[in-house]
Amino acid sequence: QVQLVESGGGLVQAGGSLRLSCAFSGRTFSSYSLGWFRRAPGKEREYVAALLWSGGNPLYTDSVKGRFTISRDNAKNTVYLQMNSLEPEDTAVYYCAAGRYKGSWKGPSSEYEYDYWGQGTQVTVSS
Repeated sequence: QVQLVESGGGLVQAGGSLRLSCAFSGRTFSSYSLGWFRRAPGKEREYVAALLWSGGNPLYTDSVKGRFTISRDNAKNTVYLQMNSLEPEDTAVYYCAAGRYKGSWKGPSSEYEYDYWGQGTQVTVSS
């Protein structure tokens, strides 16, 4: 059974950096698309970044382009989110997610693409 466990969250000052990790347990890690989502207080969960199982360039929501980097290490079964130039608006619970291709494509921001979710890790950016 697939499990995802996030780590690396914490408190950081505005302008600082943080790296989140998500450990994947299960078979065929390389066959999963991977995503990062976040939920700020009082807001809906929103898409942040994704890597498709088929490869290609990493994908990002506009608000984090140039600041965040998603990457995967297949040897370690781990996906990362490097966050630089953090802003108070980035404060949220961050979730990693994984999903297999289901025969159709709804887009990287669609939660329907992801079958498994981590428990979330808190990121707080102080001003």
